Amino acid sequence: MIQELTIDNLAIIDHLSLSFQDQMTVLTGETGAGKSIIIDAVGLLAGGRGSQDFIRRGMDKLSIQGQFTLPDDPACAEFLAAQGIVADESGLVIRREIHKSGRNTIRVNGTLINATLLKQLGHWLVDIQGQNEHQQLLQAETHLGLLDQFAGAELAPIKAKYTSAYQAYLATQTQLKQQQTDAQQWAQRLDMLRYQVDEIGQANLQPEEEEALTQERERLSHFQQINDAFQSLIGVLNENEPTPVLDQVGQVMRDVQAIAEFDPAYQEVSQTLDGAYYALQDVADQASHQLDALEYDPERLVQIDARLTQIGDLERKYGATVADVLSYYDEIQAELTGMEQNAKSDEELTAQLAALAQQLTDLGTQMRTIRQRVAEDLNEKVNTQLHQLYMEKATFAVHFTPLATGQFTSDGLDEVEFYIQTNQGESMGPLVRIASGGELSRVMLALKTIFAAAEGVTSIIFDEVDTGVSGRVAQAIADKIKLIAQHSQVLCITHLPQVAAAAQNHLLIQKRVHDGRTTTTVTPLRLEQRIDEVARMTAGEVITPAARAHAEELLGNRS
Repeated sequence: MIQELTIDNLAIIDHLSLSFQDQMTVLTGETGAGKSIIIDAVGLLAGGRGSQDFIRRGMDKLSIQGQFTLPDDPACAEFLAAQGIVADESGLVIRREIHKSGRNTIRVNGTLINATLLKQLGHWLVDIQGQNEHQQLLQAETHLGLLDQFAGAELAPIKAKYTSAYQAYLATQTQLKQQQTDAQQWAQRLDMLRYQVDEIGQANLQPEEEEALTQERERLSHFQQINDAFQSLIGVLNENEPTPVLDQVGQVMRDVQAIAEFDPAYQEVSQTLDGAYYALQDVADQASHQLDALEYDPERLVQIDARLTQIGDLERKYGATVADVLSYYDEIQAELTGMEQNAKSDEELTAQLAALAQQLTDLGTQMRTIRQRVAEDLNEKVNTQLHQLYMEKATFAVHFTPLATGQFTSDGLDEVEFYIQTNQGESMGPLVRIASGGELSRVMLALKTIFAAAEGVTSIIFDEVDTGVSGRVAQAIADKIKLIAQHSQVLCITHLPQVAAAAQNHLLIQKRVHDGRTTTTVTPLRLEQRIDEVARMTAGEVITPAARAHAEELLGNRS
């Protein structure tokens, strides 16, 4: 359930902090006071689509924070752990900010997540039932999902197998079609990949090879210049006539060493000269070593030129560097392997497709049997609920339309739609065409009453689902919502006094104008205040004694 809600700068709400209790809470107040904005705030915390248009005029951002109890569902715990969200008995704190710049920040217990993950988490926290849900009930394609939700664990394993087989069926069908229509293109691609893999593979490229070969080529190409430079260096240092440079520096070094003790400055000169002498010795040794290692091999130079030409050709075709060529090689080798493994004949693919079609038929038939049995149970339960909601003459039924033999959808072998007969003597027809607004409200409430105990959602929000009803029907709807509140926390926006009186908790939403700006206030009502509010809902702004007496009667009956 949602325990605390704080809203800043959302539409006409500048700042609002609310605490919610368990069981049933109603939100009442005049139209435009901000009731639906509060529900919108909860929806944003459950992953609803955010927009900069929600930000209060003149503000740079809006922020919403809510504290929720942790759902008792192992799947939710696994989801939180997978996102690195630490949760304990204190529950979940969700904070969402939407900025004028477009930035959308979401934190759950301090951990940043994105809107997609928040929507997944919201599935366990809040179920908002409003006009949008009415619209979904008017979309026949949603009815099968509701039936499967009612079937639950009995259907789930078979449906999972069917889904897997259906995906394999589509993939095989696509491959067969592709091979039949693009056989020449497939073969050309296969030949090209084989050629390229063979060409690059036979070259046996090494990652650092090009750089090493280039350096070796430079040495061989400039052999004479390198040889002359080292010969000259060694000659000057060790062989110069009449006295080699190293000998001359050595003699000077010894002369300076002899006077170094007379002055610290002389000592510094001596040390610098010593370093220079030994550095020249190292240079002479290194030059001698390099000169001994020099070897001119014209055949090797030809080999290097040929290899560098081969590498250059491959780089022009497949990548700017050897690393790029090798990366491309890995890609095409993987593609070639996949194509060769999948290069089945049309006959093989046709046989595989037929086997998958038979598997889908068998699994789909099992799903149909379960669904039809479950549908009978759902029909009975919904009709019971509708009769209690004063639709005594109505008959609800789940209608199955089998697909043609050999046709499959992602959900099975049937199209499913809710049908209803609202009055005796009329024909049964699709719910989306026959039910009125008030009847749709009652059908949705009947379904929610049946599903509520099993869904495990911590909070259910009804946003004016009682539109279009009054009198004893309104009382029946109030009783149903109160029944749902035995299993989940319920927040309900209503204009019906019967529903308002049925709640354990009552929040009055009002708007005030201050300094030319409209703001929303929320007041938890005590019993005397509730009597006045329920009476106002019954009679309007002028509360008559009869309306007050009726309000007292309604509130006296809540238990």
